[in-house]
Amino acid sequence: MIKFKENIKPYKVLLQNFTSLSILQISNYVFPIITLPYVVRVLGPEKYGLVNFAGAFCAYFITLSDYGFNLSATRLVSLNRNEQIELDKIFSSVLVVKILLGLLSFGIVLMLILFVELFKTDALLYLISFASIISSILFPGWFFQGLEKMKIIPVINILPKIFGVILIFLLINEPSDYLNFVIINSSVQVCIGAAGLIVALKSFRVHFYVPNLKEIKFQFRDGLQLFKSTLAINLYTNSNTFLLGLLTNNEIVGYYSAADKIRIFFQSLLTPVSQSVFPFVNYLMKESKEKLINFNKMLLKFQAIIGLAISMSIFIWADWITVFVLGKEYLDSVLILKIIGWLPFVIALSNIYGIQLMLPLGFDKQFFKVVATAAIINLCLIILLVPQYQAVGIAIATLVAEIFVSASFIIFLARKGERLI
Repeated sequence: MIKFKENIKPYKVLLQNFTSLSILQISNYVFPIITLPYVVRVLGPEKYGLVNFAGAFCAYFITLSDYGFNLSATRLVSLNRNEQIELDKIFSSVLVVKILLGLLSFGIVLMLILFVELFKTDALLYLISFASIISSILFPGWFFQGLEKMKIIPVINILPKIFGVILIFLLINEPSDYLNFVIINSSVQVCIGAAGLIVALKSFRVHFYVPNLKEIKFQFRDGLQLFKSTLAINLYTNSNTFLLGLLTNNEIVGYYSAADKIRIFFQSLLTPVSQSVFPFVNYLMKESKEKLINFNKMLLKFQAIIGLAISMSIFIWADWITVFVLGKEYLDSVLILKIIGWLPFVIALSNIYGIQLMLPLGFDKQFFKVVATAAIINLCLIILLVPQYQAVGIAIATLVAEIFVSASFIIFLARKGERLI
C-alpha cells in the first residue's frame, strides 16, 4: 500500500485534475444528453437544425476570440505558475486580447446580419447565440488549466446547468420555442463565464491591469501559430455543420447535428484525460524529454484501448442508440452515426501524437501544416460528396480528414525518431 502511494505521488495533481475535469464533462454532456431526447422531438429536425446551424456559425467567432489561448496561454501559465508578476501579465494581456477579438467578432456578425439575407432572416437567433462568444471571452479556463487547478471549474459549471435543464423542460414545448432554447443555453454560458472570471480574480489573487502595447503584441505573436492550427481544425470539425447548412437545408443539418451530439457525448469520456494532461506534459518536457516520451507511451495504451472500445460500441449499437435517444423521426441519423462513431478512436490517437507530444516538443509549425492540409482535404471532399450524399458526405469527409491528421502526426514523429510504439 505504501509503495502504491509512492508510485502515484508524482501524479497526484494530475489525478485530481482528471477527476475534476471528468465531473466537468458530466455537466457538459450528461445534462445536454438528458435534454437531447426531449429537445429533438419537440423542436423537430428543421428547428433543431437551425439552432445548430447558428451555433456552428458562432463557433467561428469563438475560435477567433479564443485565438489558440487554450493551448498557448495554458502553456505559458504552466511554465510561469510560480511567478505571480508573470501570471498577472499573462492573465491581463490574454483577457484584453480576447475582448478586442470579441468586439471584432461582434462587428462582423452585425455586418452579416444587416447585409446578408441568410442571417438577416433570423437576426435575433444569431444575436442571442452570440452570447456563447461572450462566455468564451470571460471564462479563464486556460488559466485554471495552466495552474492545474481545475477542481474549481466543475463547481462553477454545474449549478447554472442544472437550472438550464429545468428551464428547458418547463419552457420548451413546441417548435416555435426554439428561441427560448437558445436564450436558456446562452444565459447559462454567460453566467458560467462571469463566475469563472470572478473566481480567478478573487480566489487566485490574480491582479488585472491594462497591459501595455508590448504585452498585447506578445500574446498575438505567441498565440498566432496555435490560433492558425485551431482555426484549421475548426474547418474540418465544427465548420462542417455550418457548411452542410449552406449546401443543403436545416432538416438535414438536424439529422447530422443530432448524430454528432451523440458522438461528442461518447467522445467526451476521453476529454478529461487530454485536458488535464496538456499542462502536465509541458511541465514534464521542462524536466526532461525522456519523461515526456515515457509518459505518452503509457497514455497511448490507455487512450487507444478506450477510444477503440467506444468507437466499436457506437458502430455496433448505432441503430438502437439513435432510436432510443432521438426517436424514429431521426432514422436518417443512423448511418451518419456509424461513420462518425469512429472519430473517438482516431481523435484519441491524434490528441496524443499531436497535442500531447508535438506541441510540447515545439513542433507548432509542423502541427499547423498537418491540420491545414486536413482542412483543405475536408473542404474538397465536402464539395465532391455533399451534393450527392448530403449529411453522409459530411460524415465521410470528417472521418477521412481526421484519419489523415492522425496518420501524418505518427509518420512525422517516427521520422524524427520519436516513436511511442
